[in-house]
Amino acid sequence: MLTITRELHDAIVAHARADHPDEACGVIAGPAGTGRPERFIPMLNAARSPTFYEFDSGDLLKLYRDMDDRDEEPVVVYHSHTATEAYPSRTDVSLASEPHAHYVLVSTAEGTGPDDPFQFRSYRIVDGEITEEDVQVVEAHQP
Repeated sequence: MLTITRELHDAIVAHARADHPDEACGVIAGPAGTGRPERFIPMLNAARSPTFYEFDSGDLLKLYRDMDDRDEEPVVVYHSHTATEAYPSRTDVSLASEPHAHYVLVSTAEGTGPDDPFQFRSYRIVDGEITEEDVQVVEAHQP
């Protein structure tokens, strides 16, 4: 199960709506070994596409160096789908290279206004195998 704070959940949704009609993408880092998402890191979709996302290789290198310096790891890797449901595509599965990460997809297919419906779903993707997991949104992480 992915346990995520309301603040981080809302930040992901806001990023997805802001970048619509292009796909949004980013990472939530957390202390290495804890599995706890803490630091929201929105990334630029280098593809600038409504059907595909791509992290800029230079930005990704900086991100991993920064996480390494902070003793963090990617806990959540997220992106949006702008015209389809929040389910990993074949391309998403082929790009899933973090076996311990939660892969969050937000669908903005219904619209981008604050009251428009959206889907927020989380998956584990390991060796090409997709497993959907429950998402628990909490007000704050317990110490």
